[in-house]
Amino acid sequence: MSFLFELIRQGEHQQLDFKFEISDSRKIAKSLVAFANTDGGRLLIGVKDNGKIAGIRSDEEFYMIEAAASMYCDPPVPFEYKTWPVSGKDVLEIIVSPQSNRRPFRVKLANGKQEAYVRVHDQNILAPRFLIRYWLRQQSPKEVKLAYTQKEKKLFDYLNDHESIRLDQLTRLVHLPNRLAEEMLLDFLMLDIIRLQISETALDFTLNKESRAFQPKD
Repeated sequence: MSFLFELIRQGEHQQLDFKFEISDSRKIAKSLVAFANTDGGRLLIGVKDNGKIAGIRSDEEFYMIEAAASMYCDPPVPFEYKTWPVSGKDVLEIIVSPQSNRRPFRVKLANGKQEAYVRVHDQNILAPRFLIRYWLRQQSPKEVKLAYTQKEKKLFDYLNDHESIRLDQLTRLVHLPNRLAEEMLLDFLMLDIIRLQISETALDFTLNKESRAFQPKD
């Protein structure tokens, strides 16, 4: 029981979300895919945003989560669960492990479309198109033929002088169309030469100075 109280004391964060109740399977599917696409996490059902325990209303809420995971997530999101009895009330804990080898997970919308989400801090945000391209590249890796031209040199010089770079900055720096700049970043991500940082507003690319895959020379 102390484990549950410790979770609640942490408050909501990137790997923890509170839900007072489950009333819509599609809405909860958004949280499930966000956890699966990011670092995994836990849903505590029957806990208010302020951490107060309200308890689940009925077993129907568990069945709605099952429906969310199996019917409204593509591919289905695997999860484990545990019920915590607290003073005559039950808190339902849903545990989603990170699924990096199966991303992207998407939510099936009522209009027939699908959307992927990621978890950033305590928010579920729509996954940027570039991030989805990166996930797909990871699932179907191809041989990376690395070139080191003046364009790549400009990128590394910039990252040696600055903490990070964004895609729009790179396109201006190396005078490449957006698509070709994306390909450059994807190649370096696949080689672990640069790293990707996700925020609520943008994607930032940083130099992995520990990588030995590529040592640029002047």
